[in-house]
Amino acid sequence: MTGLREIICSTQGAIDLQINGALGIPFNDLDHDRAAKLPEICRFLYQQGLDGFLPTLVTASIEQFHRSLFFLAQAIAHQQQNPDPQEAKILGVHLEGPFLHPDKRGAHPQQHLLPLNLDTLRQVLGDYTEIIKLVTLAPELDPSGETIQYLRDRHITVSLGHSTANAEQTRMAIDQGATMVTHAFNAMPSLHHRDVGLLGAAILSDRVWCGLIADGVHVSSEMIRLLYQMKKQIFLVSDALAPLGLPDGDYPWDNRQITIQNGTARLPDGTLSGTTLPLIKAVNNLIEWGVCEPENAIKLAIDAPRLAMNLEIDQHAPQRLTWCSYSFSYNRPAEFASPNFKSVHTSWVCEVDTAKLQKLNWTQT
Repeated sequence: MTGLREIICSTQGAIDLQINGALGIPFNDLDHDRAAKLPEICRFLYQQGLDGFLPTLVTASIEQFHRSLFFLAQAIAHQQQNPDPQEAKILGVHLEGPFLHPDKRGAHPQQHLLPLNLDTLRQVLGDYTEIIKLVTLAPELDPSGETIQYLRDRHITVSLGHSTANAEQTRMAIDQGATMVTHAFNAMPSLHHRDVGLLGAAILSDRVWCGLIADGVHVSSEMIRLLYQMKKQIFLVSDALAPLGLPDGDYPWDNRQITIQNGTARLPDGTLSGTTLPLIKAVNNLIEWGVCEPENAIKLAIDAPRLAMNLEIDQHAPQRLTWCSYSFSYNRPAEFASPNFKSVHTSWVCEVDTAKLQKLNWTQT
């Protein structure tokens, strides 16, 4: 058997704009003890290949939101004052809720959903406007568009999701300043030949980026291939929950239980609630499914999230991820093929850091 290592490219680390927790800690339910583990989580995510991330707070009570935001604000300030090159940077906070349509709430608890108006928006934001960088909302809940304008005036990106909006309502929201869609295809109307709906209107707009969970469960590989053919403004998200980095099994989630099986999280009734999928693994999936070439798949985790959030792409940043392919050829046994037939086995590897902190492997035959 012979092997060949080929370097595809080297890049800076990835950015995850939708990640709900890790190592057993949910970002939307922080207290003093849980917040004390945030530095450990940031180091873990750095070793997973992330340069930065937006801790994502799913729907909860305003009191719980503010408690988590308090501890996240402290963590952000600590990172700014004491930068650690071995930690993924907390870039701000993503509020996924509570301004979601009840019919598309998915795993979000209905009792904490709120109407979307300036009063409730101000209550939820509280004193934390400065660290909130992204808000997912259902635009049909506020036809006036006042809330989208309010967020944009405060340099907060608006993403459309968990919504029943039709194409016209979506176009209005885009005109008002929305520039993103949260987990494309999930918790929104399906594409339809008589009304392209929220996602179709977003696909047709050059101003809108679509976040995508590429685990093959939330969206099929064939639909992802179709989306990529229709739109290039796509970025990958993990939508990872607190059990990220832990084995499959049953875990508490607010006052409910989630079951993690093969990296997919579900409520007891079967409702999808997220993943424990490392973002780098989503890149592999795109390559394995033939969605795009490796270089383009890599960009969806490295460059695209930065572009979607108007973050600087620093050409001089450390190129700490080395993306490689390892190809091995070997003669197959005669009972399976002719004596001269050779099989080629390709393994894709993301090597993290020049110090080789970790190798993230995936395989394609």
